Amino acid sequence: MSLLPSTTEILFALGAGDDVVGVTFECDYPAAARERRIVSTSALPEGLTPAEIDAFVAGAMSRGEDLYHLDEGALAGLETDLVVTQDLCAVCAVDVSVVDDALAHLGCTAEVLTIDPHTLDDVFASILTLGKATGHEGAADALVTAQRSRLEAVRARVAGLPRPRVMLLEWTDPPFAPGHWVPEMISAAGGEPLLGTPGAKSERVTWDAVRAARPEVVVVAPCGYDRDGARRLADELAASGALPEGVPLHAVDANASWARPGTRLVDGVVELAALLHPDLT
Repeated sequence: MSLLPSTTEILFALGAGDDVVGVTFECDYPAAARERRIVSTSALPEGLTPAEIDAFVAGAMSRGEDLYHLDEGALAGLETDLVVTQDLCAVCAVDVSVVDDALAHLGCTAEVLTIDPHTLDDVFASILTLGKATGHEGAADALVTAQRSRLEAVRARVAGLPRPRVMLLEWTDPPFAPGHWVPEMISAAGGEPLLGTPGAKSERVTWDAVRAARPEVVVVAPCGYDRDGARRLADELAASGALPEGVPLHAVDANASWARPGTRLVDGVVELAALLHPDLT
């Protein structure tokens, strides 16, 4: 059972999809993941703006409230040997402590495997870990080798080229600078990441700081949004006047290729490299 969208897509990519019996409400890739039993829900009301979501999350965390809920009824009906969860971000998925408490309450003895990547190397290592845990080590080795090969090919193509200053926004209201593996992705694509720190958490910043960083390209990659959602936020941002005039603004599918530490991060690097260096395509 996977309690992370990213690990669900990894498990399916490794050929372990038939063994996945439960997923979160956010596990939407591949399409077959939606056929599994959904065992978690979100406490977030629907239809909130980015500013309202930020305020709701901040308030819930200050009160020590969970942002996600496990459905103990759904859990109780599953024959689960392995539960994959995370200890990376309380805003992104069910916290491992919540999982432990729920399983203890149900008397479930399933192994809990915690995935906690902060860098691209950590993401690749998590694929190997999942492969070992599910008996798909060969497939995991092959997948990581292919991912690393694609990544190095992009790095080789952009080597020696001018590196545009890239401001990637992991949230737009308020603005958040990128963290974890995202600054590495920007560098691999041939850009210079602004404000974010590789391997660290994403960080709330100000629009004054964004403008002072003198971005040459702005990428809108709000966590939890697909490309269409990111485009809507990018349009709102363009109309707001918060960014320097004339700076190109691009919306990407954050869920697919940026926010989730899964199998498609290199796709994000490839896409950004094409945006920053169109002459290479």
